[in-house]
Amino acid sequence: MAFIKKESVRKRMGRRIAVNNVAKGLFIAATLFALIVLAVLLYRIGSEGMEYLSLEFITNFASRMPERAGIWAALIGTLWVMAVTAPVSFILGVGTAIYLEEYAKKNAFTRFVQINISNLAGVPSIVFGLLGLTIFVRLLELERSVLAGGLTMALLILPVIVVASQEALRTVPRELREASYGMGATKWQTIRRIVFPAALPGILTGTILALSRAIGETAPLLVVGALAYVAFVPENLFSQFTVLPIQLYNWTSRPQEDFHMLAASGIIVLLIILLIMNSIAVYIRNKFHKRF
Repeated sequence: MAFIKKESVRKRMGRRIAVNNVAKGLFIAATLFALIVLAVLLYRIGSEGMEYLSLEFITNFASRMPERAGIWAALIGTLWVMAVTAPVSFILGVGTAIYLEEYAKKNAFTRFVQINISNLAGVPSIVFGLLGLTIFVRLLELERSVLAGGLTMALLILPVIVVASQEALRTVPRELREASYGMGATKWQTIRRIVFPAALPGILTGTILALSRAIGETAPLLVVGALAYVAFVPENLFSQFTVLPIQLYNWTSRPQEDFHMLAASGIIVLLIILLIMNSIAVYIRNKFHKRF
């Protein structure tokens, strides 16, 4: 039996505790720094944006006069773009994830596809804008339309939805699949009635968080050709449009201080939309988590 020296153990433990306390202090400092920066940012936006935030600001169109300017066209344009982006990205993303997880054979090709999907999730958004410009605007001749913008944003968030959906499908216990097969169900019946409902909370959470990213993107839509000044709302999928981030960028680029305050008001509206979307994601996760 080896003899343990108490002094040596005490000395080593003291050193480890000291290192642990230093690391803990660094982590707390990093967290506090991030919270302080966030608080200062929210205070700055709130103090500057509350002056122009009103019902007229929501319902008015953009104007060269700050007291008459509003975000109605940008707000409706954002909703139109998301109405295209959400179903396209959800159907393609979830379908791809189901194929890769449930049907595709695990070989070099599927590993290659999986690696590329994961890499695409980190590609700069402007690259997707160039892709949308090439395919949707020029090749398919959709011009500067809501449909072109929505499809481009769907490409942007598609890798994120695929990865999130795959992770949700992997969390479904294998026992549920085996029990379904034991009852005589086919593979598709098992996926449709057992696997997909069980993974749906995680899939919806990842989709909503991906849409939250898309709703705040500017670069892809600028490349596709979204307008900076619009005094009308889109009438169909082939109408020209603008979105909230582009309208905010237009206001912040002007030298007048009033337009900067308008941009702060628009940021408040955008933050409220993002907060609502993230709250829905949390609600869905908490509501359906106990069912499976």
